[in-house]
Amino acid sequence: MSIPSAIQSDMSSNESALSSEALIARAEQHVRDILSIAFEHTPDQRAIVVFDRDCELALVLTEAYRRCLPDAEMMDFHEVKPDSILQSFAALQPKDLVVLIQSTNFRLEAYRLRVELFKRALKVIEHPHLARMRGIEAEYYIDALAYDPAYYRDTGRALKQKIDAAAHATIHSGNGAQLVFSGKLESAKLNVGDYRDMANTGGQFPIGEVFTESVDLEAVSGRVNIFVFGDTTFTVNRPEHPITLVVEKGQVVAAENSTEEFDRVLANIRKDDGVIWVRELGLGLNRAFSKERTVRDIGTYERMCGIHLSLGSKHGSYAKPHIKRGEGRHHVDVFAITEAVEFNDENVYQNGAWKV
Repeated sequence: MSIPSAIQSDMSSNESALSSEALIARAEQHVRDILSIAFEHTPDQRAIVVFDRDCELALVLTEAYRRCLPDAEMMDFHEVKPDSILQSFAALQPKDLVVLIQSTNFRLEAYRLRVELFKRALKVIEHPHLARMRGIEAEYYIDALAYDPAYYRDTGRALKQKIDAAAHATIHSGNGAQLVFSGKLESAKLNVGDYRDMANTGGQFPIGEVFTESVDLEAVSGRVNIFVFGDTTFTVNRPEHPITLVVEKGQVVAAENSTEEFDRVLANIRKDDGVIWVRELGLGLNRAFSKERTVRDIGTYERMCGIHLSLGSKHGSYAKPHIKRGEGRHHVDVFAITEAVEFNDENVYQNGAWKV
């Protein structure tokens, strides 16, 4: 199949080291693995791909899915009315597939898209906020779609076992900074492309994460150096120098070497949530993202191979007695300089990689 002219015109040589065809071919390979291995999609199952043409990545991914799913119903979000899209979804059967390729984030009135699709037992692959990533970041994004089941599943399960058995944990982030989780951690949850024992199949891609938090939020104290944070526009913000968070009884009480934008983030959390809790302890597994290989979209970069934390009261996966579900407004991801990660004094992270 020839490359659509829209893709060729949108991708200039100074934005990307790869040709458009090479980038699509790479995406096609990774998408094919996701569909066959992670989703176990078969030709007798229907598929609908809803896409737009508003950015380079959307065009590349649309063509990749078109090649991998030749019998899928392809629906241009800007040309098909929302009611028609919803009617097409309604005609699907359990285990059929919906793919959402979004330069921003599709809005179908008040329809909570992924939640409703999961209620119908449909498989869902979401690629949101693609317009935030162009040029070399588009290449990083495509690389991050590579699905290595042995790595993701084995590493994910091994880390979950260590988290679930840990009586304490420590994050080492350089210059003597240690963030200590002095008590038990919540049972870890996996985002590793293994849906066989899960209620829902799919979610936002790229994948690669194991996450937990302290059972007792007040059992977290110490210092942690962060090199990236999610700013008020939900994009990756890298300060000139690392920022040191000072944590006492689970709350951020100071930020050394802070920036004006990070101070704004903290002020917003304090205004709405009262205090700044440290909640999620995220272990990113995706080796396509690192301290050097970054993308602008914070929800995508969250899979970065290393440690990220969430600031604010909001976390839908774990209930806390003093924080009602839906009460907190903020969940801001911050990324730690990761030198070592210890569970029960066993280091499981070394030289930028998980060692389990």
